[in-house]
Order: sequence, then structure tokens, then C-alpha cells
Amino acid sequence: MRQAKFSIGEVVCHRLFPFRGVIFDVDPEFANTEEWYESIPPEMRPAKDQPFYHLLAENEEAEYVAYVSEQNLLHDTSGEPVRHPQIGDFFRQTPDGRYEPHGPGNH
Repeated sequence: MRQAKFSIGEVVCHRLFPFRGVIFDVDPEFANTEEWYESIPPEMRPAKDQPFYHLLAENEEAEYVAYVSEQNLLHDTSGEPVRHPQIGDFFRQTPDGRYEPHGPGNH
């Protein structure tokens, strides 16, 4: 198993599609349903033996939760805050704009 390239609280963007988000959980390898996996067009289907990331994601139109393979993520360099309404449930934003997970009892 590979070490995850990205960490919880990191802002990333998708390599192919116009969305970005904050990582709130990491699976060491694919851990979603087979139906979800099969819904990806075969020519775009990522390998299962890599980290997959749960994102509080946003695009121009909406905020949602995304599940993305490591091969399809890049570091977000925009410096813009993520506007997802659940950010505060998972993180506090530091003065320098990073997202720190809430510790036990630190909501």
C-alpha cells in the first residue's frame, strides 16, 4: 500500500474536472461501492490500489461531497477559501487560510 500524497485539511483540485475541495477523510485504497466504480467510464476509471479521498467539494454551481482517486488530484494553488457549508463541522480555518481538523471537543 502506498503512503497518501495528500492529507486531511488540504485543499485540492481535480485534474480533469472543474472542482476543488478540502480533504476530510482518506481511504488507503478504494472503499466505495462497485456500482459507484462501474459508473465511471472505463477509459477514465482509476486503479483501485491507490488512496482515495473524501472531499467537501465545490464547483461553480454547487457544494457536495466527492470521492476521488489520488491520481486525479492536484494541490490547489488558488489560495481561495472553500465555501462548503460543512467546513465548520470538520475544521477551523487558521489565520493563514489552512484548514485544521477539530480535535476532540474542539468544535
